[in-house]
Parts: sequence; C-alpha cells; structure tokens
Amino acid sequence: MSKAKQLRDRVVERGLVHIMAAHSPLSAILAEEAGFDGLWASGFELSALYGLPDVSLISMTQHLDMVRAMGEQSSLPIIADIDTGFGNAINVIHAVKQYERAGAAAIVIEDKTYPKVTSLVADGRQELLRIEEFQGKIRAAIAAKSDPDFLVIARTEALIAGLGEAEALKRASSYEDAGADMILVHSKQKTPDEVESFVRAWEGKAPVVIVPTAYPEMDEARIKALTKIAIVIYGNHAIRAAVTAMQDVFERVLRDRGIHNVNKDIVPVEEIFRLQKMDQVKADEKRFLV
Repeated sequence: MSKAKQLRDRVVERGLVHIMAAHSPLSAILAEEAGFDGLWASGFELSALYGLPDVSLISMTQHLDMVRAMGEQSSLPIIADIDTGFGNAINVIHAVKQYERAGAAAIVIEDKTYPKVTSLVADGRQELLRIEEFQGKIRAAIAAKSDPDFLVIARTEALIAGLGEAEALKRASSYEDAGADMILVHSKQKTPDEVESFVRAWEGKAPVVIVPTAYPEMDEARIKALTKIAIVIYGNHAIRAAVTAMQDVFERVLRDRGIHNVNKDIVPVEEIFRLQKMDQVKADEKRFLV
C-alpha cells in the first residue's frame, strides 16, 4: 500500500486525521511515537531550522532531501508543504514528480505569488495569483502524479490576504473545479470564528484542511462539529517546542555555570541512543564484525 493510499484510508476510517509538523528525521520519529496520523513537511519549520525567514529561500532540493530523510525514519504518510510550487505550472509538474518519488503522500500548494511571505507575520506582503493561473497549477499537479491516490491539496490564502470569505469561497470552488482533492483554508485571526464561518458556508465536495496555529482553541470537538474538515495540521509546534526547550536549557546552564542542575530535567543520553537505534547497531556488530 502506498503512503498516499494509507493517508486516504486514514481519512475515511477516522473521519479526522491529526498531522504534526516536522523538520527533521528526529522530529518525525517523535511525532510517530506520540501517535500522530501523519507528518507535515513544513517549509516554515525547515526555514527556521536553517535560521532563515520563510520567504521562499529554502530550495526545492533542500526540502526534498528532508522529506526523503524523514520518510526513511518514519512510516507515517508525509504531506509536503511546497508553498507556491517553486515557480509556475511547469515548475509544479517537476516538483510533483520529485515529491512523489521521494515518498510524499500529498502536496499542499498555495495561491500566493512567488516568492511568498510567511502567512502569520504581521504586515507581511500577501499577494495572490489570478484564479485562472492557480487553476493551471492544480491541473499541472494532477497531470504530473503517477499514483492516483496521491493527494493534491489546494491552499487558499484569501483570508490571510484580507480579501474576505466570499473571495475565499470563490477561490476554493474554482480550485475544486480544477481537480483539487482537498481545500486548505488558512486564517491569522486569533479565534476560530473566521474559519468556522468559511467551513459552514462551504458547499463543495472537497474536504477541508485547517492549520489552527493562530486560533489554538479550535480543538477536536469543535472541528468535528463542523463535519466537513478531514485534516488538521499542527503547523509549527515542533520547531517552537524545540526552541522553547533549548532556550530554557541554555539559559539555565549559563546561569548555573554548569550542567549540574539542568541535567536531571533533560532526557538521558540513553534515550538518544534508543532513538538512534543503537541496540540494532550493536546487534549488527556482533553478527557481522568478525
């Protein structure tokens, strides 16, 4: 069974699947051990990992390499965040072929112009493509895939750009007409009201995907009550958790002038060995190093 078919089946079986962002094989392993249904190969998180802003500076090669690396260490299906598709529809054709070969189960492509600016930054430049041009990108993505189960998820940034619900619905409907399997609607409002209103008004057949980063009180019960949402993506919590932990530990080490206090509050090195599968290495050494 392909990872794409696995993701589709989970949506059908569970009604709502929970996808955790990852930016490295280690974060992918931890997300799987925690019990998530899949991984979000986040462009934002990878940009942050490199210490760069999320403004189309990370190359397709860099992102692809990380998708492959995460897929090698996790059995979860991966939804690849390919931003605007790295260019026009011709670039999208190349990208979809590469991501499918890399083992991704789905791609999310958004209707911003290239280069993009990350969605949640205050006063960011949020320019959208013409609807017809983005429809061409969606059709190109569908034509390029070889696995019929590979998901093409169209993301509209109309609410992020301040264009309102009517424009978001118009664009979502047009993207469904172009063949998108699902519609991701994004919002930077601090409450779920804007997204809930969109979902209630949505009359298309394509399931909705949300990323409730800005409106964290959108919990599972509230999502399921809307009945039209198939996937919830926790879009940047892995990198934020990592930064929180490292800032705390680094500060404490310097404050205490040593690791004598903080050492008891972090995982022992044996836990890292476990995540690295060192037991298997030792077993292989006994078997093969003669």
